[in-house]
Amino acid sequence: MSTTGTPRPQLTLDELHHLKWMLGGLLTLVGLGAVFYLEIEAWTLTGVTAACTIATMLRPGLPARVPGFVHTLAFPLIVGFFIADVWRRGEVLPAMVRLDILLLLYRNVTYRQRRDDLQLIVLGLFIIIVAGVLSVSPTFAVQLLVFAACALALLLVVTLTDSLAGPAARAPLVPGERPAWVRRADVAHLVGRLRAVLDWRVAVLGAVLFGGVVAVSALLFLAIPRFQLENSMFLERFIAKKAKTGFSDSIRFGDVTEIQQDTSIALSVDVSDHKHIPASPYWRMIVLDGYEGGVFRMSSRLKQREFMPERSGTTAGGAMRPRRGEAVYWTFYLESGVSRFLPLAGPFQTLAFHEAQHFKVAPRLAMVALREEPVTMTAYRVEDFDLSGTVPDLRFAERWSARTEGEALREEHQASLPLTPAERAVVERAVAEATGGAKLEAGEFARLAGEWLRRQHAYSLAPQIPAGEGDALVRWLASRGSGHCELFAGSLVLMARAAGFPARIVTGFRGGSWNGYSNNFTIRNSDAHAWTEIFDERSGAWLRADPLGSGASAADEVRGEAAVASRLDRSWKARVDSLRMLWYRRIVSFDQQAQAEALQAVKEAARSSGREVRERLEAVVAAIKGWLIAPWNWTRGLGVAGVVALAAAAAWLVVRFGPALWRRLALRRGGRGEDPVRREAGRWLGRLGQTQPMPEHAAVRADLQRLRFGPRASWSRPEAVFRRARQTVRTSRPRARVTRS
Repeated sequence: MSTTGTPRPQLTLDELHHLKWMLGGLLTLVGLGAVFYLEIEAWTLTGVTAACTIATMLRPGLPARVPGFVHTLAFPLIVGFFIADVWRRGEVLPAMVRLDILLLLYRNVTYRQRRDDLQLIVLGLFIIIVAGVLSVSPTFAVQLLVFAACALALLLVVTLTDSLAGPAARAPLVPGERPAWVRRADVAHLVGRLRAVLDWRVAVLGAVLFGGVVAVSALLFLAIPRFQLENSMFLERFIAKKAKTGFSDSIRFGDVTEIQQDTSIALSVDVSDHKHIPASPYWRMIVLDGYEGGVFRMSSRLKQREFMPERSGTTAGGAMRPRRGEAVYWTFYLESGVSRFLPLAGPFQTLAFHEAQHFKVAPRLAMVALREEPVTMTAYRVEDFDLSGTVPDLRFAERWSARTEGEALREEHQASLPLTPAERAVVERAVAEATGGAKLEAGEFARLAGEWLRRQHAYSLAPQIPAGEGDALVRWLASRGSGHCELFAGSLVLMARAAGFPARIVTGFRGGSWNGYSNNFTIRNSDAHAWTEIFDERSGAWLRADPLGSGASAADEVRGEAAVASRLDRSWKARVDSLRMLWYRRIVSFDQQAQAEALQAVKEAARSSGREVRERLEAVVAAIKGWLIAPWNWTRGLGVAGVVALAAAAAWLVVRFGPALWRRLALRRGGRGEDPVRREAGRWLGRLGQTQPMPEHAAVRADLQRLRFGPRASWSRPEAVFRRARQTVRTSRPRARVTRS
């Protein structure tokens, strides 16, 4: 019973069936939304399913028009589609996702029973879980919460429908036959009925209960001991690895430039000590030492010499020696689809993965390569980097300095640039113009050659390479056309080798922004870059030489807070990116240490909040106590008496004239929401029902019922009706209570 004395209207069985149908369609649409951040070719099928679902939600009578033979052939056709999909593409998981979408389509073009609604929940949840595991996206958390709320609402409506329908709810449906509720289904009418029957107190209670479930789940997440599900629950083994970028062991001119057209996040980096943050960080990934026909690649000789045998585990050792002082930890969150080569800031000491991986390490190249490109976000932590911009290589230095083997190495490096004599003459002429014919050290040569290239060519993502025969890189070097980073770096390699210096190209990222909200580096695909490394025989190390860089050495550039300030980003995009970092730090990479830290933070927050509340209460009590024990006089007494009198008068005015004033205001504003006159009439009907029935009550009851349920045109002086009802209730005897023995 409601507080008005009359029961609140309830949904009929047909309306519950209609609501159940609508919730099933909404649940399907929420599940299909997860396909948009899955790298699976299912766009056409997803679009068809979404369109059919929306159509059947708006027109519930459409499934009755589906021919009967479709229901007969549905199961063998769906099974055949799945088998053919797996056989043709050879990918199990994408085929399972497409099968799931096809089943969702069928469930939304046929009328569902209880078991079909439960299957709908399972099918939608499968897509969301797969998308969440493979993408590790923060959108997964929001979508899962929305899906859970819709699923709980559907289960509630299914339970209510079964309780009202009884055994009829379990009767099989005849294909092609239109259920009775469909004939009276009207979306606008259902929305109006929902507004009429919805009690805001029930809605608030449901929201509070759902919030409580989410809060308890979060506390359980903090408290339950951690365990690792290696390799994304093995799902990545059933999906093809396909790079979205051009970061591989060979690049053509323009590959890195294509990556720069994409502004999505490639990786995020946490640094434990901001003092070591460089102003212009270089995130190296791949070393390319061979060149032929406009393609730089990692030679097979370099792979065999530098990469250690593949191993499986969670830690990898680098070539950097331990240094004094406290270690600096760099935590990388590499997005999927970037490369199987891991971005690094230079030679490192130790690298630790969040999960066990199959990988190869090339310590002298400062490279780590996974066996396969990850399809999910990959987290790894590096202890200490050498940020000097050099890569020591004593073994290469020994081989280069040895007379006989050194000559072989020189011939090897010359052979890696297969140029004609005319093309070599062009490169040597460029070297002479850049250096003035002087014999220079590697570092000085790199500086002068870079300055010459910047004078001769402008930077542009749309390069201007002259047409003609022969090597395109040499044609560009001899011209004055603009070019991108690959042309600058490749030309510097040609010039360095022509001058007698070993040189190679390195691809990766340069720079990035510092997120001022989550305090981390954010590196996007648009930060992709290519630069050169030249071997310095005197130091026995490869020197970073970026012809598009600032020209300052890594030792001279600013670090720490000044470097952070130069790359600080506090835009709205940075706010959104900070949520991604919060997701990665506290959810995805939530290990035992993070669990202990989070529990300690919750404990400290609860303790500090309790302490603050207690201190404020004590201050309030002390203030009241001090006010009470203070000396009393006539002025203070009259003031207190005046305040009490004013409060009593205000309360009397509200009780006496408040309801009438509220009704007049409500009538003046047009009766939005529940009409106060109808509410007041319901209240007096309830009070009248608690008195002994008398013949003279009939006229008053009829007037109240007209105000409660009748149209406004039939109303006559509501205030007079309420006065008569008040007088009748006062003069009537209460209804006798019936007790049960």
